[in-house]
Amino acid sequence: MHVRSRRTLVAALTVVSAGSLALAAPTTAAPNASTAVSATSATTVAKPTIVLVHGAWADASSWNPVISRLQQAGYTVYAPPNPLRGVASDAETIADFVSTIPGPVVLVGHSYGGMVITNAATSLPNVKALVYDDAYIPDQGETVFQINSAQPGSCVNVDPSLFLNLVPYPGAASGDADAYLKTASGPSYKGFGKCFANGVPRAQASLLAAGQRPFAVSAGSEPSGAPAWKTLPSWAVVGTQDNVIPPAEQLVMAKRAGSHIVKVRAGHLSLITHPGTVTNTVIAAARATG
Repeated sequence: MHVRSRRTLVAALTVVSAGSLALAAPTTAAPNASTAVSATSATTVAKPTIVLVHGAWADASSWNPVISRLQQAGYTVYAPPNPLRGVASDAETIADFVSTIPGPVVLVGHSYGGMVITNAATSLPNVKALVYDDAYIPDQGETVFQINSAQPGSCVNVDPSLFLNLVPYPGAASGDADAYLKTASGPSYKGFGKCFANGVPRAQASLLAAGQRPFAVSAGSEPSGAPAWKTLPSWAVVGTQDNVIPPAEQLVMAKRAGSHIVKVRAGHLSLITHPGTVTNTVIAAARATG
């Protein structure tokens, strides 16, 4: 750059900087203006980031109705992919993601995502609250399969051959496989629409069935570690018509965790059918962290 050009650029930057300073520091101001600015800045900084963790047979798009509402309310939201490979490894994946986020975080899990956030948050000092949506809230040593059978009524607590299509995957341990929910109904199984997606319009349920993410069978029998809900405040949205995790068992787990309980007349996918209730519960948890 020529000397003359460099001098011109420096002069221009000096003028811009001087103008910015003049705008930032007017000669007259209301007595409480600086206090108001400081309060607004503090509120912005303190507002937690929301991280949403999907469950089995779903992906991050299942959170879209909740994400749009949270964004409209001014929250930064992330919905990272949950690998669905195993409790410990999935929790580590989510923990690694959350560890890159500055400031406080509210961690939200749907269904199997509840297993994941329960384990991930134990290593994350920036997580200030947990929200469970139709989710597993395990204690140490408990498994998905164990919780499914703790109370009667789960549509996935039957012979796996009746409700699962098992598909091999590269690198799977001996006996493990990817599990997809069967779409059609059969003996002792209501079918995808009435088991997993009851309350969802039929056309949308068909799309969910076609795009479902598989769940490693071994993840269902992997015991949970020390639960983060023992040291963190938690909220639980309980779908009273949930056919996957019986509502009675959801309530047992939520009460054991000391969660703030919100009941909603919904099936397992309340994040899709009643996103307003789920969003309001997340916001309540976020506000309580301030």
